[in-house]
Amino acid sequence: MKRFLPLVLLLVVAAPACADDKKPFFFKKGDRVLFLGDSITEQYQYSNTIELYLTTRFPEWDLFFLNAGIGGDTANGGAGRFRKHVLDEKPTAITINFGMNDGGYGKFDQKRNDLYVKKTTEMLQAAKKAGVRVALISPNAVETRGKLKRLETYLETQKQFYAPLKEIAEKNDAAFADQYATTRAALEKMAKDDPEMKKVNPFPDGVHTSSAGGLLMAYAILKGLNAPAVASDVAIDGGKAKTERCKVEKLEASDDKVTFTRTDEAVPMPVQKDWVTLLPYVNGLKDLNYYGLTIKGLKSGTYAVSIDGKEVGKYTNEELAKGVNLGTVTSGPVHDFGQKVYKAINEKNQINQKRFRGTILNKKADQKEIPRLLEQMKEKQAAIYKMLTPQTYSYEVKLTK
Repeated sequence: MKRFLPLVLLLVVAAPACADDKKPFFFKKGDRVLFLGDSITEQYQYSNTIELYLTTRFPEWDLFFLNAGIGGDTANGGAGRFRKHVLDEKPTAITINFGMNDGGYGKFDQKRNDLYVKKTTEMLQAAKKAGVRVALISPNAVETRGKLKRLETYLETQKQFYAPLKEIAEKNDAAFADQYATTRAALEKMAKDDPEMKKVNPFPDGVHTSSAGGLLMAYAILKGLNAPAVASDVAIDGGKAKTERCKVEKLEASDDKVTFTRTDEAVPMPVQKDWVTLLPYVNGLKDLNYYGLTIKGLKSGTYAVSIDGKEVGKYTNEELAKGVNLGTVTSGPVHDFGQKVYKAINEKNQINQKRFRGTILNKKADQKEIPRLLEQMKEKQAAIYKMLTPQTYSYEVKLTK
């Protein structure tokens, strides 16, 4: 089974922005990750995208993922079920994403906010006592383009309502990702570029996510938690290759043709077609999903790039000299494999949802199914990691005109 490399749309980019080396990435090798939240978490949009990133970026980490999102829930509800639905699952890392429903979708209410702060603090304290790492996340900003008038009011309420979260996280040794600020900034740019939502609509009802909204949320969360940018990078100059997280062999270079083999430690997330219009609002993913190819010293002209004998795109020598991010493309000879990984994650999480929503939350269901379904999930997870065995691909970059 070969590793994937999604191809078709290539963005020309400068060198990727790097994570702050002084701040470690929140997630760690061997983590048992649990996503806690309301209906936005239960949608399995942003959580599946985070899982896709972590699985493809760190194929040796042997992670496991659970989702305990419940539609309509609040921090009060989360605190009430924290023992049963979170700590009893024995996670090592938790993301807590409450606050959308807590604020009431109207003007700021101090009593609501006091309860939100109190119950959020209770969850953080319980996790800390149990020795479990927590990433506290402010919810996504609501979309106001063409939505209910009250959401314009709520957008401002959200800012005030979530303001205490950073301090709460610091006091309880938790990480914090300001998803609200990142998504609001993106939505404000969209409002200028696309006021009628003809191109991109990440939150169709103003609150819940589309697939593109899931990417926007995952981007905000992962970058807030100091996720590394580079999946793999190759820069060729003067017949020599400089690499990051990959190995290049059999390099032959002239001023109009370059060939080599490339074996990657990790590969990028396969960008979905309905993510493409969102890419300008997530920095082209160059600071999260960078799969680079740079070639300098080529003569002027347009070059065909092929992998394993299949052409994947044409680029000018100037574009290649600046570097192209192959991590933003949506098709190609190995993209189908990336889709298989994503499909496998989605299929596994259908079992996750059946176990949690259909069994744990259903008192009439046979509770003996809970451990059996968990074992099914473990088997599916192991199969996903087995798919990610490193393979070597042959590249050719050749002048066409």
